[in-house]
Amino acid sequence: MTLNERAQLIADEAERNATRLRVHVTKVAGARVIDCGGAVQGSLAAGLLLARACLADAGEVAYVPYPVPEIGGPAVQVTTDDPVRACLASQYAGWQVTAGKFFAMGSGPMRALAAREEIFQHISAKEESPFAVGVLETHKHPTEEVIAAIVAKLPLVAEHLTLLVAPTSSIAGTTQIVARSVETALHKLHELKFDVNQVVSGYGIAPLPPVATDFVQAIGRTNDAILYGAKVVLWVRADDEVIEHIGPKVPSAASKDHGSPFAEVFARYNGDFYKIDPLLFSPAEIEFRNLKTGRCHRFGRSEPNLLRKSFGLGE
Repeated sequence: MTLNERAQLIADEAERNATRLRVHVTKVAGARVIDCGGAVQGSLAAGLLLARACLADAGEVAYVPYPVPEIGGPAVQVTTDDPVRACLASQYAGWQVTAGKFFAMGSGPMRALAAREEIFQHISAKEESPFAVGVLETHKHPTEEVIAAIVAKLPLVAEHLTLLVAPTSSIAGTTQIVARSVETALHKLHELKFDVNQVVSGYGIAPLPPVATDFVQAIGRTNDAILYGAKVVLWVRADDEVIEHIGPKVPSAASKDHGSPFAEVFARYNGDFYKIDPLLFSPAEIEFRNLKTGRCHRFGRSEPNLLRKSFGLGE
């Protein structure tokens, strides 16, 4: 079963349980659009489904207690035994969807069907499928123009496209972003020229922040959950020397922009995402468990005080 076919089953599940999940399903230009938190309330359960759709159901997502006493509360836990396809071919928000004034970050396995991004030159994940499923991080409902722009890059018609949509400032949107702990680690490794195909399995956990009421605060809290609170474990088959060399560069602490709440970093660059040091976007801590040698390598640190400041938890 392809990644898109797996995600299609998740979307079907969401539609069947729309009332319970507090989501809304409509048709736009023939495509199925599932609103998980824009014009509707959404839910915690919808957040899990949205995260699973991002991963093309090639990973498991759950709410668990966050194991840092100073923060506590719920966390989003992810496990996958297909990390490259689940995280880099599907979950990574590598598709910038634009049409007129509309802009959204696109995730999900529709990316593997289009396979236009540079990353697909390094991983074996391009696929053919009768369906396409994508996730859009946006507060705007996709229009007919948006659907046409997406379909133009896919080998199918709009009637076979499903888009799940939620803004960052929603329960479901917050969950699906915080579920990217393993994905951010893998993408950082790719950027550092590490062969991600050596990663066999992945585990990650990150605190679930309070849902913010505005865009900047929302992206601030969700990014901080990863940058200063995410703990990732990767099972790899690699040379220990390579891991020791590259490991210290993986955590967010390796970035010059590390050390301030993300909302402050965002403001420092006048709201220009692309001026922020790209090395910042990675988990707080990473551990490599080397199946080749039996050795364990751990790098980075969490920052509870920064998380408390970002989440508004007080002193």
